[in-house]
Amino acid sequence: MTWSIIAKDNATGQIGIAVATKFFAVGARVPHIAPGVGGIATQALVNPYYGIDGLKLLREGRFPRDVIETLVASDAGHASRQVHIMDAKGQIAAFTGKDCVDWCGHLEGDGYSIAGNMLAGARVLNETATAYVANIGLPFTRRLIAALRAGEAAGGDKRGKQSAALLIYGEEEWSNLDLRVDDHVDPLAELERLEAVSRERWVHFRKCLPTRKNPAGITNRAVIDAGVANAVESQQ
Repeated sequence: MTWSIIAKDNATGQIGIAVATKFFAVGARVPHIAPGVGGIATQALVNPYYGIDGLKLLREGRFPRDVIETLVASDAGHASRQVHIMDAKGQIAAFTGKDCVDWCGHLEGDGYSIAGNMLAGARVLNETATAYVANIGLPFTRRLIAALRAGEAAGGDKRGKQSAALLIYGEEEWSNLDLRVDDHVDPLAELERLEAVSRERWVHFRKCLPTRKNPAGITNRAVIDAGVANAVESQQ
């Protein structure tokens, strides 16, 4: 009932997950990312602990394939689950349970992993991948959304549309961007709109927040406002 893409942006080192479905609030349970560790998307009859425990296992240095085998072995309901993982090195593994609803499956390429279930067909994943590769010149956030847009044009979730999400992490333990469209007639269009709004101020203001390297961040409001204004002007 969902398809998602996990990817790593080679230019920035960011890890991102974009996901869409005909179900409420997909961003609340499917995407899980830890900076410097990797990303996990747990879907179908979702088991949130695949994301929670899976990231713990990745932090221990386990390979994605080993992580999936461990998660599946401890879950009596694994036949109804789908999960895919990319670690910080770009290593990928995926699992689709035998009871997941057709069409269901997974594909991977250089720096990305795509999985889905209850889809209109295999073309949904193929077109998602094609668009992701073709749009290498786009900023990472827009590239991920463009990929899902292509998958939706190929049929997407065969039941229709309802929610979508985009989660991006960089170096910090807090997200660079966390956008959720929980219930909308055209969730990917709304996700695209929110991403555009984030560029009006948020992505520039974000650079002023505390980091591990600069624990205080920037607190001078005049400096913050001037920096944001200059950044906005430079992108126009």
